[in-house]
Amino acid sequence: MPSFTGSALQGTFFLLLGLWWSIKYPVKYILRKLNADNQSSRWIQCMDIVEGTAKTFFALGGILAEQFDPDGPHMSLYDEDTKNWVQLMNWQHMTMYLFYGFSGVVDVLTYSPIKLPVGLDRLLVAIALLTEGFLFHFHDYEGAALSEHIYSLLLIAVFGGALCALLEVFQRDHILLELFRASLFILQGSWFWQIGFVLYPPGGAPGWNQASDGNKNFLTICFFWHYAVGLLVMVVNGAASHWCANNCSINIDDIDLELDIGFCFRRKNTTLDPVLLPENSGEEK
Repeated sequence: MPSFTGSALQGTFFLLLGLWWSIKYPVKYILRKLNADNQSSRWIQCMDIVEGTAKTFFALGGILAEQFDPDGPHMSLYDEDTKNWVQLMNWQHMTMYLFYGFSGVVDVLTYSPIKLPVGLDRLLVAIALLTEGFLFHFHDYEGAALSEHIYSLLLIAVFGGALCALLEVFQRDHILLELFRASLFILQGSWFWQIGFVLYPPGGAPGWNQASDGNKNFLTICFFWHYAVGLLVMVVNGAASHWCANNCSINIDDIDLELDIGFCFRRKNTTLDPVLLPENSGEEK
């Protein structure tokens, strides 16, 4: 929906997803280093399933909000009376949410008995990003120079994330690619909020002057400020993950040790009699 609420909703979706990834991927990387025998794989699968479910439901909520907002199209695409399309901006946003919903469904099905091909989840993320990028690229801004400029800056993060996700299809579990994608999603989320304040200020205030070159120059600078803050957030989350892993490593080792000792005792009990019986029978003879 072309409003501050619509931009805030989109921004919240991308911001939460990027922040979650900035925590999930460092934890996933550290767990794999601490557990060379992949004992943490079950936790990683649970995180992926929860993420896919949340992504699907959030996308569904975005679709319903875009369609059934009081000013929305209410599933009407073309008005026969006026011979015009109905609220195409809402339909564009709904299409964007639809493909992110597909991505969430594939995330969940990846760990189902269906056994989807490896890399399909990353491919769906790339398709969703490409869909979003082309929708905004070919949108008619009706001569609003500032609106076109601010969305063109957004496309840097969108197409950059799409390229990163495509590389992950072939280079699976690459921590640098995963973190780079997370940073671009954080950038997308914060920039959608910026778009809301620029084009649809809350409280009914008028939007920024569309013809001002100063506004365009400042927003270009502001875009990279947003990315700088996003990178700082990534550093803080990565450092916090590393600190937690170091403090919890002793407990993890203790748990693994107890499990190994229990397994050894069970193995000893099951193999004791078959080993001793031949020796006893030999002595009796």
